[in-house]
Amino acid sequence: MGTDEVTVVGAGLAGCECALQLARRGVRVRLMEQRPQASSPAHGSDSFAELVCSNSLKSTRHDSAAGLLKEELEAMGSRLLSLAKQSAVPAGGALAVDRERFSELVTREVEGCGLISVERKEQRVVPEGPCVIAAGPLCSDALFSSLTGILGSDALSFYDAAAPIVDAQSLDRSVVFSQSRYEEGGQGDYLNCPMSREEYDAFYDALICARRVVSRDFEQSDLFNACQPVEEVARTGRDSLRFGALKPVGLSDPRSGRRPWAAVQLRAENVDRTAYNLVGFQTNLAWGEQARVFRMIPGLQNAEFFRYGVMHRNSFVDSPRVLDGSFAIPGTRVRLAGQITGTEGYAEAIASGLLAALNTYADLRGLDRVSLPRTGALGSLVHYATDPATECYQPMHVNFGLVPPLGGARLKKRERYQAYADRASAEMDAYLASRPDLFPSPNE
Repeated sequence: MGTDEVTVVGAGLAGCECALQLARRGVRVRLMEQRPQASSPAHGSDSFAELVCSNSLKSTRHDSAAGLLKEELEAMGSRLLSLAKQSAVPAGGALAVDRERFSELVTREVEGCGLISVERKEQRVVPEGPCVIAAGPLCSDALFSSLTGILGSDALSFYDAAAPIVDAQSLDRSVVFSQSRYEEGGQGDYLNCPMSREEYDAFYDALICARRVVSRDFEQSDLFNACQPVEEVARTGRDSLRFGALKPVGLSDPRSGRRPWAAVQLRAENVDRTAYNLVGFQTNLAWGEQARVFRMIPGLQNAEFFRYGVMHRNSFVDSPRVLDGSFAIPGTRVRLAGQITGTEGYAEAIASGLLAALNTYADLRGLDRVSLPRTGALGSLVHYATDPATECYQPMHVNFGLVPPLGGARLKKRERYQAYADRASAEMDAYLASRPDLFPSPNE
């Protein structure tokens, strides 16, 4: 194989997986890591692949999106997933790791690889030649500014202010109705959860008293000025939501034929309408509190959450509009990986680093790029994150709300998730078998 050199910026989960995968395929890698020369407020060490939040990589169940993603990573030969298993600690049905041990194993493998040259200094501009930017959600201001020059300021975000997303099949359709404001006859673009005065008052009281996440100082700075959490808006007055995001004007509850006291609107998250977000519900509430309080909304009493709302500092790009399906910037040799693309989660970061390596290698060798089945955990996430039809893009992790719906009879949740996973595994196995040029057998 040739020895083309690729620069990888950032030695986090995505960057390390990317570097190791490229080296495995005979490509020389120049891995840039700014620590300890410069650091971010979130990191506590100089080691690679540091887990700065939880030590859990989530579920390992086949019938969960997180578990399915791990199966896909294993099938594609992920090195960091293997190292995570070597450093695992007991965690029931989840994969959790000893953080220090995991980081130590990754650092040792990267630094011990003869094809990877590590440079401990800050990369302030986008490198020349083929490169992968895996600088993470706290990308340095200088590098982010350099990306701005390529992508334009409108393509970059500094804050992750995302509303919760719920499973469409968990909604109570005897309460929730379809209608856009002022529309006649229903079948509108939004779903609506109508509230009586008593229901609104009970919800309001619970919302303003709910427990909030305690953010770090660097996350709080200017964040709430950029996008007010729904609970902070509520604190400005009892009717503030009723005249804002929950205004019922132009809506008519089919059950009564009258305008509700207030209404929560749900907007489709994808063209298949398998998932909906709560419009205007960016929130800083703890996840358990979100489940408790938001299930007080009529029609959401049995809601299953694909994603809870979050608000924190998070630099990411508007991937659906500025990146192609391989997370490359069109017309350049620059590819992005990790949370800077808007893919959330530890395993998701590892997966995006693996994909960045495969697609960069494919470009170097003139091979077809990776095109994972959309039915899979990773394939559906990549499609969501790079589909120009995705509007109001916010960071997302793998979930079954992103996969195409099943045909046939309606299934209960666990049966449906099992069917999603079985379909995904079959299609992924077939795809990997069709690409021996990118996925060599373990013995090769």
